[in-house]
Amino acid sequence: MNKIKRETQELTVRVWRGKEDGKLVTYQVMSRENQTILDIITEIQRFQEPGLAYRFACRVGVCGSCAMTVNGRPRWTCRTHVKKVSHEGVLTIEPLRNLPRIKDLVCDLAPFIDTWQRAGAPFSGTKTRNDAPALVDPESSTRRAAEAGLQCINCAVCYSACDVVSWNRNYIGPAGLNRAWTLINDIRHSDRKQTFDQAFGDGGCGSCHSHGNCTRHCPIELNPSESIAGLKRVAFKGLPKDV
Repeated sequence: MNKIKRETQELTVRVWRGKEDGKLVTYQVMSRENQTILDIITEIQRFQEPGLAYRFACRVGVCGSCAMTVNGRPRWTCRTHVKKVSHEGVLTIEPLRNLPRIKDLVCDLAPFIDTWQRAGAPFSGTKTRNDAPALVDPESSTRRAAEAGLQCINCAVCYSACDVVSWNRNYIGPAGLNRAWTLINDIRHSDRKQTFDQAFGDGGCGSCHSHGNCTRHCPIELNPSESIAGLKRVAFKGLPKDV
């Protein structure tokens, strides 16, 4: 009897429709075992609202393209189970914060991607294809520091979660600064000083208030807060040495 009741229970789902001046529209969706938020959005798009716009790709927590704001918190919707986040059977799903809204749940990621350039994050090698590969000691302190932040896939969850970005759009944000930290610790990178100068410049790591929301919300448990703290230490200690 309980099983039948659980299978026929409905969820109230409030979904953002439109652009910046849009609104939340309410849908009723059948509750099922092991549903993810992405399952809910897909069901609404297929059976109730064909024009609903949203992004997704891998559906298994690899690409990060399905990130949205669920009940006020940025998440990967493909790995977020409804039963863990629904409040008394109610869900509110919106696009990521701190980014321009294109349509419905789709944001313009251009301002976020631009932060990598502003942080001096593009890699510039010290060798050409004609040279022997650089030898990097995997146990060196610099390599370990770089590896701690290398798994970022640019899902923009940390950027959306950052309170500083919300009121200071000139702030580079956690992902760009995390990338800068990995390059500063990469002995193969030829522009380490330039990367630091950009990462510590206008809108750089000095603007971070150390709230820690980037670390708290990262879906793969990276620690951008530590990376930003590392950048601040460079201002006093100098660039990391390969030791």
